[in-house]
Amino acid sequence: MAIWQDTPDAAALAARLNALEARLAEAQHTAAYVDNTWLLLVMGMVVMFMAAGFCMLETGLVRQKNAATIALKNVAIYAIAGLAFYAVGYRLMYDGVHGGFWGHPGIWRPVPDASAGHASAADWYFQMVFVATAASVVSGTLAERIRLWPFLLFSLLLSGVLYPVTGSWVWGKGWLDGLHFYDFAGSTLVHSVGGWAALTGALFLGPRKGKYPAAGGVAPMPGSNLPLAALGTFILWMGWFGFNGGSQLAAGTIADIDAVAKIFVNTNTAAAAGVVTALALTQLIYRKADLTLVLNGAIGGLVSITAGPLAPALWQAALIGAAGGVIVVLAVPLLDRLKIDDVVGAIPAHLLCGIWGTLIAAWTVQADGLGVLGQLRVQVLGVLAIGAFTVLASSALWLALKLSIGLRCPAEDEFAGLDKAELGLEAYPEFVA
Repeated sequence: MAIWQDTPDAAALAARLNALEARLAEAQHTAAYVDNTWLLLVMGMVVMFMAAGFCMLETGLVRQKNAATIALKNVAIYAIAGLAFYAVGYRLMYDGVHGGFWGHPGIWRPVPDASAGHASAADWYFQMVFVATAASVVSGTLAERIRLWPFLLFSLLLSGVLYPVTGSWVWGKGWLDGLHFYDFAGSTLVHSVGGWAALTGALFLGPRKGKYPAAGGVAPMPGSNLPLAALGTFILWMGWFGFNGGSQLAAGTIADIDAVAKIFVNTNTAAAAGVVTALALTQLIYRKADLTLVLNGAIGGLVSITAGPLAPALWQAALIGAAGGVIVVLAVPLLDRLKIDDVVGAIPAHLLCGIWGTLIAAWTVQADGLGVLGQLRVQVLGVLAIGAFTVLASSALWLALKLSIGLRCPAEDEFAGLDKAELGLEAYPEFVA
């Protein structure tokens, strides 16, 4: 080495070596940038397709006379959420939070930055497709009796303000992130937020006419198309691979892509365990398997694993998802006993399983020095804080809408169906109910 360094060409060779190392580093950065950007774009498209899943699931679980209305709501939710997140929400969630409670509201603009790990527009797109999920939870719960325009106004404010505020506390590096609250892909930040908004809406709105007869009991109001609901569940199941896998936010290294693969496997296992558990429980409790509860068992398992899909071993993911299936099967009749009318079972699957998934994440993920109990205390604090804010803010919005333009359709419109009353058409005009 010493002889080589003393040769006349040593300096030139060293310069060439340094240039090659620089070009290699640039190529590695470019490759990682491209891989990370493609991950966000492709997984974002997969998550966007979840809007179709919610649409099919909810359309299948409402009665025939309300099918077109719920389909319209799901299409409108996605469009409204995207515009609200562009105009206000993204910057409110991510711009200048710095340990606080929200960022700087304003219109988002792409910022080209070659030093970043991915394209800024890809990040905006991936974060945007998450927003409509929370509002979709609300639409299913309140179906068949809420008027169209009050619901869409609530969805606008939920997407543009409520969701970004609580999201900023964790994903925007706000105060909860500083305490090491952990929610990898949104068991609380997405699903529980939607669930809390749905619960408060159901309380302000009241149940459907005839759902809980004065003589007692629960009047069945079966959905119009259970095969369509099953299709919607499969679409959601597929979409969750983008939801959880894309939340790794990077695929430019072996470690990152291995993490994405593990997330896929854990997500699938949790959903499968939720299905099997719900199937077995409904057979044991009701002597018959219940398709609607089995479908929600899948969703309950998916929501449960969403807070921590990377850390668990496969058997742990199965247990977490199985518990989600138990929660769904037990909570649906509990809501009926409380006379809380949740048309599609979204409150158990999204709110309760979201809480469960967030708390159990402390079992597999702990910040340095916290330990399981310390992490669990932080998780409880986050669940309570986000729940309290969402309940108070949602209640204020529901009350304002109720006192101003009204929430609920007239009884005669509810009897005739919202398709005729609000849209002037029928989803299945060639069929007779």
